[in-house]
Amino acid sequence: MRAIPAASVALLGVAALSACVPAGAAPGSTYGFTLSPATVAPGGEVTLGVGRAAGGCKGRVTVSSPVFDTVTIPRHEYSATARVDRDARRGAVYEVKFACDGRSETLNLTIAGGHSGHPDKGVHAGEGGSVAGLDVKEIGLGALLIAGSVGAAYHLSRRRSGEDAA
Repeated sequence: MRAIPAASVALLGVAALSACVPAGAAPGSTYGFTLSPATVAPGGEVTLGVGRAAGGCKGRVTVSSPVFDTVTIPRHEYSATARVDRDARRGAVYEVKFACDGRSETLNLTIAGGHSGHPDKGVHAGEGGSVAGLDVKEIGLGALLIAGSVGAAYHLSRRRSGEDAA
């Protein structure tokens, strides 16, 4: 008898959490093209990806940018890597153009650094992570949605068990 209320609470919790995903977390590409990471140091590698699902590119993908050699992703592959030129200008944003099946799309690649002329040393902790880009309002709204769904599920489960006893 307790399995149904527990399942209700679990499903409502998952629904509430999925509603709290910020809009920035969704892929920015119409055709499923990805660029990871979006910020890279000069000489670093980026992974160029393509979504092959419905609405995505089915053919060969050509990826070009002023900061790396042109890369081709074969039609049965989902990704490829490219090495960014060591002389890429720190702090600059470069366009990365994806072309496939007569469609093209441009994503931005930011070159890390740019604040000083000194070479980077050590690890830059605190850049990104699971809470990057969130603000207090979004966190509060997410907590409120979760608490409300758990409370409603608990209230409904307690009410039903009272009716069964009568």
